[in-house]
Amino acid sequence: MVESIQESVSKIEDDLKVRASEYTTVRSQLSAINRKAGGSMLVRDLSSIVEDSDIIVSEHMTTLLVVVAKYSEREWLASYETLSTFVVPQSSKKITEDNEYALFTVTLFKRVVDTFKVAAREKGFQVREYEHDPDGAHQRKEDQERLLEDSASMSASLLQWCHVGYGEVFAAWMHIAVIRLFAESILRYGLPPAFLPALMTPSQRSEKRLRSLLETLSSTDNSEHWRSTESDASLAGLTGGTTTCIPMSPSP
Repeated sequence: MVESIQESVSKIEDDLKVRASEYTTVRSQLSAINRKAGGSMLVRDLSSIVEDSDIIVSEHMTTLLVVVAKYSEREWLASYETLSTFVVPQSSKKITEDNEYALFTVTLFKRVVDTFKVAAREKGFQVREYEHDPDGAHQRKEDQERLLEDSASMSASLLQWCHVGYGEVFAAWMHIAVIRLFAESILRYGLPPAFLPALMTPSQRSEKRLRSLLETLSSTDNSEHWRSTESDASLAGLTGGTTTCIPMSPSP
């Protein structure tokens, strides 16, 4: 019987691990998207910020996105045209900013992109690698909405399952406690069984009084069992947390 109970609880535990893993995976994906959407300009996803009108791409020209520290904005505006040849004058425009950085565009010829990146990096300006894809931005938004829905649905389902699973596991543990109590009573008083096993859950204030009463009712040989509070065998976790269950077998 004990083996059957253990197998049942093991199946519940395995099911919990699978469900929790699936939920954690969805939450991790959603957190990754939120970090990209809410991080600084150095790491955040720019697809929801950059508009089609901000980007100029032709056979010979392109637009770069540059992250500039807010205290360096004046330096950027004064120097970006001289960081390389073939930079379109007055082409830089601020798209957005956060508490630390501002995001600027700059238009230049494709053949000087690498030279411009090196010069910009030397002055502390960070050129973001970005490929404008309106369809991709729309897809990422749909993915985020789908993950939000999946996360909410899985959270509610997991919570409901935990309520049911907890009841089943608690019932299994109670069966184990009763079996243990019965077995210890048999070992203590022998056969045939002429006793009434019982589980008692006294309040914290009445535990000492209950132990004292059981000590009085029990035989002299067993009185030490009721006094001990540290060395008794217990079923830790039976009622959750660090609560323990002390097996007691009163006299017949």
